[in-house]
Amino acid sequence: MKTNRVTLITLGVDSIERACAFYQAIGWEPSEILPEVAFFDMNGMKLGFFTLDGLANETGRPKEDLKTGAMTLAQNFTSEAEVDAAFAKAVGAGATVVTQPTRTNWGGYSGYIADPDGHLWEYAMNPFWELDEDGHLK
Repeated sequence: MKTNRVTLITLGVDSIERACAFYQAIGWEPSEILPEVAFFDMNGMKLGFFTLDGLANETGRPKEDLKTGAMTLAQNFTSEAEVDAAFAKAVGAGATVVTQPTRTNWGGYSGYIADPDGHLWEYAMNPFWELDEDGHLK
């Protein structure tokens, strides 16, 4: 089995209910919602949400240390119009605008939002990456 793969991305959240409500409002469908954890299917992967208290207990890290990782998640689209539509939908569902979508110095089009727990998402159109009809990178 290949080791350069990801099967689950788990984000720490203050409230499972709030996180699920936001992601459902932008069109994601949960596969399982439990009191401390929830999972959304992502075409062979899962995106999980774990309460910060539960994540702190499981990892043994203090809760305040769990919000110190610098990372972004991203969705790529085939056009600037698709980026704008997804961006507007996220903002309408409660995301905070970090940067408005704009043409980038690397030749694409990109903007950032923060979900209700502060997790950064980039919505982008990369002219150098081709997507199939399901949105997977070719």
